[in-house]
This record gives sequence, C-alpha cells and structure tokens, in this order.
Amino acid sequence: MAVLLSLLSALSYGVSDFLGGLFSKRSGPWQTAVVGQTSSTVCTVAVALFIAGDPVGADWVWGVVGGAGSGVGAAFLYRGLAGGRMSVVAPLSAVVCALLPVAVGLVTGDRPSALALAGIVVAFPAIALVSRVVEEDAAAQAAHRGGVVDGVLAGLGVLMGPLGATATTAFLLATREGLLSVVSVISSLYPATTVLLATLVLKERIQAWQGVGLALAASAVTLVALG
Repeated sequence: MAVLLSLLSALSYGVSDFLGGLFSKRSGPWQTAVVGQTSSTVCTVAVALFIAGDPVGADWVWGVVGGAGSGVGAAFLYRGLAGGRMSVVAPLSAVVCALLPVAVGLVTGDRPSALALAGIVVAFPAIALVSRVVEEDAAAQAAHRGGVVDGVLAGLGVLMGPLGATATTAFLLATREGLLSVVSVISSLYPATTVLLATLVLKERIQAWQGVGLALAASAVTLVALG
C-alpha cells in the first residue's frame, strides 16, 4: 500500500508541476505559486476536516515550517523553469527533494531491505536523467504556449491546488504505511509524469537519457515493491 500511495503522490506532483511550469511562463512564477499554494491549502484543510487527529504544538510548528518551505520552493522552481534553466533546475531540485527525506529517514532509524535499498540507489540517477531537458529557444517555447492545447490546459489550471493536496495527503498516508526513506524516493519520481505529459500533450520528444531514466525509474519502483 505504501508503494501505491507513493506512486499516487508522484503522479499528482508530476501533473501539478507540469501545469505550473506552463502557467508560470504566461502569468509569472510568483503569481502561479501563490494561486496554486492557496488553492492547495484550502483543499488540504477540507481533507483535514474528515481525518481524525490530535495535533500538539510541535505539529503546528512543523506544519508551518513545511508549508512555508513548500511555497517558497515551488515559486523558485517555477521561476527556474520559466526562466529557461530547466536543464539545471529540474534535475537538481528533484534530486535534492529526494535526498533530504531519505537521509532523514536513514538517520532516524529506517532500515530498508536490501532490494528496497537497491531501489533507492537506482532512483537517484533515474530522477536526474528524467528531469534533464534540452533548453528550448524562445520560438519553440512560444509555440508550446500557443494554440488549442494551451487553451485547454489553461482551463484545467484550477486543478493545481487539488492535485497538490492529493499529492501531500497520499505522501503523508504512505509514510504511515512504510519507511520514510522508501516513500520519499518513490514520490520524488514525479518528473517521470511531467516528461510523459510533455510528450503526450506538447508533443515533445523523449530524449535518449530520459528514456534511460524512465527505465531506471521503473526498475526502482519494482525493486522497492519486491523489497
């Protein structure tokens, strides 16, 4: 169950980032981040009303810190993607996003099986390769933003908040079912979703290294599931 919830989180994060990257090119990264994070907050609060819990003071503090970090991180991510530095920003942010919780999990006592640990190791090059993209010139970017596809996607942009809330909820539930070090690295495979959507919707080609990354991502998930 932990693996399935982690995959749901990765899928939701990937779709949300795909939409966020498109909208930030037109509306600006900070505006996109504010709208997306606000909508996500409202949706998360709605979900929290139906989930039992008894948070203490420390829970509120960590929640505030985590929320602020998530919002600021999203804004800088969108700014980097919109600014044409995708080949650097995307893989670096994805790897760091996976590395930090994995390190925390291992330090605080997670002991994955040998297969799961192998999956974690394989996941990092998968994340880096899938996230790496070719810089596009201004004309190509303008072409991607235009046309019917962009109009349809713009209409779907109210979806960023619910997607973010779904990703967060699935991730938190997954950490209850499995190890943080395992759950976090599977959830961090979300760039694979973004790449596949760019291929299907924007008709972008999957580069050779991205294909290798996708294969490694599938291998990582399989190893973790078997572990």
